[in-house]
Amino acid sequence: MQDGDESHFTFRAVACGLLIGTLMCFSNMYFGLQTGWISMMSLQSSLLGFAMFKPFQHMLKQKFGPIENVVLQTTAVATATMPLAAGFVGVIPALELMTKSDNPTGAVVLSGRQLILWSLGVAFFGVFFAIPLRKETIIRERLKFPSGTATAQMISLLHQRQDPTLIDHTMTRRSGKSTLRLRRNQREEERQPLIQQQQQTQQQRYTAPAISAEAPEQEQRSFEYSWSLKLHGLIASFTVSSLYTLMSYFVPAVNAIPIFNWISLGLIDFNAWQWYFTPSFSYIGQGIIMGLPTTLSMLLGCVIGWGILSPAAYYAGWAPGPIDDWKTGSKGWILWISLGVMIAESCVSLIVVLVRSIVKTVRRKQEEGLYATVSNSDESVQEEMIEHVSEEEIVEVDAPASQQVSRKVATIGLIASTVLCVVLVRAVFGPEAMPVGMTLVSILIAMFLSVLGVRALGETDLNPVSGIGKLSQCITATLMPGAIVANLIAGGIAEAGAQQAGDLMQDLKTGHLLGASPKAQFYGQMVGSFASVFIATGAYLLYRTVYNIPGPEFPVPTAQVWLDMSRLVNGHPLPPHVFEFVFAFAILFAVFVLIKELYPDHRKQGWVRFIPQGIAFAIGMYNPPNFTLARVIGGLIVYFWNKFCDEPKYKHEQNHRGLRAWIEPYRSVGGKVFIVVIASGFVLGEGTFAIVNMTMRAFNVPHL
Repeated sequence: MQDGDESHFTFRAVACGLLIGTLMCFSNMYFGLQTGWISMMSLQSSLLGFAMFKPFQHMLKQKFGPIENVVLQTTAVATATMPLAAGFVGVIPALELMTKSDNPTGAVVLSGRQLILWSLGVAFFGVFFAIPLRKETIIRERLKFPSGTATAQMISLLHQRQDPTLIDHTMTRRSGKSTLRLRRNQREEERQPLIQQQQQTQQQRYTAPAISAEAPEQEQRSFEYSWSLKLHGLIASFTVSSLYTLMSYFVPAVNAIPIFNWISLGLIDFNAWQWYFTPSFSYIGQGIIMGLPTTLSMLLGCVIGWGILSPAAYYAGWAPGPIDDWKTGSKGWILWISLGVMIAESCVSLIVVLVRSIVKTVRRKQEEGLYATVSNSDESVQEEMIEHVSEEEIVEVDAPASQQVSRKVATIGLIASTVLCVVLVRAVFGPEAMPVGMTLVSILIAMFLSVLGVRALGETDLNPVSGIGKLSQCITATLMPGAIVANLIAGGIAEAGAQQAGDLMQDLKTGHLLGASPKAQFYGQMVGSFASVFIATGAYLLYRTVYNIPGPEFPVPTAQVWLDMSRLVNGHPLPPHVFEFVFAFAILFAVFVLIKELYPDHRKQGWVRFIPQGIAFAIGMYNPPNFTLARVIGGLIVYFWNKFCDEPKYKHEQNHRGLRAWIEPYRSVGGKVFIVVIASGFVLGEGTFAIVNMTMRAFNVPHL
């Protein structure tokens, strides 16, 4: 297969994508049930895909190239994210947590067959939501989609291609007719004439030359050495994380080191307040992937929630039960505050995106009306106010029509997936619990909110799926009050649509930058989603059979968030005195979002970058401190590593001693990518060997 072929949907790419996606699906299920954290794993899947094919490249008739890697990682991401899309780490456990006060028949525990049908029902319509959005958000508006762009850069680096962000992917499109353009500032226009950009041909856009074909032998050897170093780093980090995971089974005490009790010399029992340290390499790896700003926001939420509000609520008598009790303890009390923060940030972000879209549309209409008015005025006014130019528009060069998903396929697929969802939801829950009309309304809500979610994702790299689910719950509660089961199902449908649409749009951005076929990515997404219906269901059933969910090992905090939100919108009262804190924190973080939108240029430089991220703050509040502290360590590691990599070369030459001398080769050869490789090994090591631990637990292998 060559880079210029029309069809890049190859069996080997999809097969390897499914294999990698299965590993990541189990990993996401493990971490999702523990903390609610799910990763797209796009960077990791492209890295692992390259690692699988690299040793055999000289034996392959058709080399494994960057475009095939795009299809591989698209398939892997679709397979890996089903634990969130199908609600296995949120909605499904929430249904199992219901009491008879929530539902007359109590908890709803779905069988394996029902879980498969439910997953099939929500597995596809979000994919079809994304198809018509691609041309608008990626081609016309050229939204950034930072994670998709980063994945494209990673793939280009692995395959020794030019950074795709340095290539001009735009063209000037002219319609051949004339239009009138308002001359806002004549002198400025004279100083800055219209930029004439030469149109790139489809062949130039979709057949980028390979650097390795022309690279000198020394450069090729340097690349091989760099890749060897990264591969060894991946294997070493995977091994270390795996060994820790095995050790944590035989010696569970390593998961709860009472470091704060030691620091206070036992004068304060920090353990009773959930303050202990879990030296998990996987959480360190997650912190590296998240970055320091996100982990510091989580730490702030952790300190305020578990260090200030939790003791205050307990000693004030607002949460008199055991600390870790969701109903009467301070753990459940502060959960409401984190829920308020999530809803506030998500709602305000979506409103900002909606307002921006409306403003753009209104401005376009006003300009068209102004041009029409000016064109009907006197000639002297026209000469003063307007100029006659050829109509032109700078847009992204799109893939050939043969590589795009047709509107007919998108329309038929959307209708078919909607019908499938309605039929299967009815089959699983029955018409009494979830009427057909309510399912259709939920899908329509999901469609509208997915559009806003995709736009937010393209601009900020944040897909507010949790907030979208909560908004759907609010709307559903007004249409069907008192029905908690229906409320949870509707929220799960909205979350599934937004999650899948967002993930595919990130992948399509990656494919666009590298010239991959959108149709091939679409097929890869569909295959990955279908396969993951069975993979994710099997993983959840295994965890549910071996462990108590929720339980000490898997508290499933997001399930409690879902259930509490459903109870709230259906009239259940809040715990004592929590409303004032929910309101205050919601207003505070709503203001934070507006400030960030008003000062976008200061997000990376300036005081705005110190404003905490709402979702990360909320995660730090509803997760116990031990899950946050290791992530902060990872955030600090990646910060100092990147700072180390950015130092001038002469500084490294002057300080070749001790630790710096030992890590210098990794910095100079591996660069910033090396730390991402290490993080991937950490996360995958524990996620993989957690299956081994689960097997030993099932067979009652003795441990301390």
